[in-house]
Amino acid sequence: MGFEPIRTLISRTVVMRQENIDTDQIIPARFLTTTSREGLGKAAFYDWRYDENGAPKNSSALNGVDAASHKILVAGANFGCGSSREHAPWALYDFGFRAVISSDIADIFKSNALKNGLLPVEVDQKTHRELLSAPGAEVCVDLESQTVRFGDDWQAVFEVEPFARRCLLDGVDPLGHLLNQIDAIKAFESARP
Repeated sequence: MGFEPIRTLISRTVVMRQENIDTDQIIPARFLTTTSREGLGKAAFYDWRYDENGAPKNSSALNGVDAASHKILVAGANFGCGSSREHAPWALYDFGFRAVISSDIADIFKSNALKNGLLPVEVDQKTHRELLSAPGAEVCVDLESQTVRFGDDWQAVFEVEPFARRCLLDGVDPLGHLLNQIDAIKAFESARP
């Protein structure tokens, strides 16, 4: 599966200060009836964005957001906790996010995000506090240098597992990476008795 490659992402942020945002809040269980990634963006944070009648809630940070200019979600600590739900990064990606920044991102969510074109960025507490206090700020996430830049002289470093980083830079999931190597695999196999 191919994705939009991520090298340098410059975007405004959407801030959700809540801690312990779990995968059921990101994509409620009733929307897990599909195996397609397309269209799940409308269900992202559904219960936070809409009331019981389906009317938009004015209090939601996501309602009225221009996804084209707000591709970075800054969230409270322990983002993506809860059940393993690949639909969660699918929904965020389909909504328009390309990166999620927090001080702590749940391991299973992080793994699912990396395999689905969404960059999870963990930053130190000080950086996290500064980003949480600046909704709508223009931020640069540079996957090549593994840095987050904000303002004129503010920068933080983050880590990404090397294979996942390569896949994101190339815009492919792990299977896509393997398929891109098919000629080299065939050449290796044909050289073996």
